[in-house]
Amino acid sequence: MASHQNQDLSHKAGELTGQAQVKKDEFLNQASNMSQSVQNKASDMSQSVQNKASNASQSVQEKASNASESTQNKASNASQSAQNKASDASHTAQDIKDQATHLLQQTSEQVKNMAQGAAEAVKSTLGMNSPNDPNSNPSNTNVNPSNSSNPSINPSNPRI
Repeated sequence: MASHQNQDLSHKAGELTGQAQVKKDEFLNQASNMSQSVQNKASDMSQSVQNKASNASQSVQEKASNASESTQNKASNASQSAQNKASDASHTAQDIKDQATHLLQQTSEQVKNMAQGAAEAVKSTLGMNSPNDPNSNPSNTNVNPSNSSNPSINPSNPRI
């Protein structure tokens, strides 16, 4: 019966770890997709701005050479601004992805630690801790409940 409970806990811990990994992967995929979408939109916007600026420049050159220089400067500034915005959007998307990754790693680690703690608690409760197990509590291995020389560790002591 104890082995079955231990197996159930181990199975549940494995399921929780698996679920956390799936959620992490889903979130990373969403963040990656969002980042790619932002980069694509920014690139399209930049290309569109550059195309419009080039067309405006050609039209202005046909009408007057003096107006051409001014229009080219405005087009260049608009293009630079669009590129800066695209770069900012890309960095923001990467920051969000990095934060999500860190959060999911922390959550995964917490779930793993809780599952290990639960397994150890069950082992301890059932007296299944191995003296060679580095995760077991070494203070539990030398406790003698009938030790009358040290009443503080005697569970039958009513002062506790």
